[in-house]
Amino acid sequence: MLIFSIVLMIIKFIAFLLTHSNAILTDALESIINVVAGSFALYSIYVSSIPKDENHPYGHGKIEYLSAGLEGGLIVIAGVGIIIKSIINFFHPYQIHSIDLGLYITLFAGVCNFFMGSFLVKKGKQNNSILMIADGKHLITDTISSIGVVIGLAIIYFTKIYWIDNFVAILFGFFIFHTGFKLLKQSLNSLLDEADYEKLNHITEILNTNRKIKWIDIHNLRVLKYGSHLHIDAHITLPWYDNLESIHKEVSDLENLIKEKTEGDVELFIHADPCLPISCDICSILDCTFRKSKFVKKLDWNLSNMLPDKKHQL
Repeated sequence: MLIFSIVLMIIKFIAFLLTHSNAILTDALESIINVVAGSFALYSIYVSSIPKDENHPYGHGKIEYLSAGLEGGLIVIAGVGIIIKSIINFFHPYQIHSIDLGLYITLFAGVCNFFMGSFLVKKGKQNNSILMIADGKHLITDTISSIGVVIGLAIIYFTKIYWIDNFVAILFGFFIFHTGFKLLKQSLNSLLDEADYEKLNHITEILNTNRKIKWIDIHNLRVLKYGSHLHIDAHITLPWYDNLESIHKEVSDLENLIKEKTEGDVELFIHADPCLPISCDICSILDCTFRKSKFVKKLDWNLSNMLPDKKHQL
């Protein structure tokens, strides 16, 4: 990834030196961010792979969010710089030349970015790595920028209206700024452990599909991400009269189910609660001799009743 970014950056700056196109310079400046972010990403991947230790009981995976935030911040700065430079160039125009050569080089760089970006997004989703996904989306964004530059240069080539170059650069400056801001916001939210509803819905679907009769309810569900690692907390309500061995088996079955159905490294902390008389209405253990009221109906588990720290009841 890092070597790839360096090679493309050199290619884009060669295209700029050949054409003096402000739009191509916009594309080249964004490639500098790819190189800087790629360098820090390489270090972050190394740190996040370090096993848990006494000082870091949840591992080192959150450094990926810091790296993604750095990349987002750099993209924002680049977007602002591109907009300012392009506005200045409206008042201080320059001559563009070798447009056809610039078109071919920029198009080649854009195609390379697209394939590498798509690959990184796919691998990032497989490994639950926000850093790889962020890098991949950035490269895909770079592809869109390159396509815009190519369109702008093509229009200039046929019309000889050179101010279009600055106009295209400003448009993609705003686009780059927006992309960087979204990435920066996402990384900050991840550092603050914002709820990941996609992961929560995935866990809820697994539990609903594979629930056992003794699992009266599951509540206080939490999913935390540490790089490629998932930490899941939950409370499970079990029959109060079961012995410790039986309770341990049910908790282990729950843990093994989620690990089996969830990609990546998953750690679970499951707390067992005894059932209460209010649980009888939704309890499917019909032959229970300690029942205080009749079974009424089986509740569907969803985020509205699994996230609160409260046992289910009608």
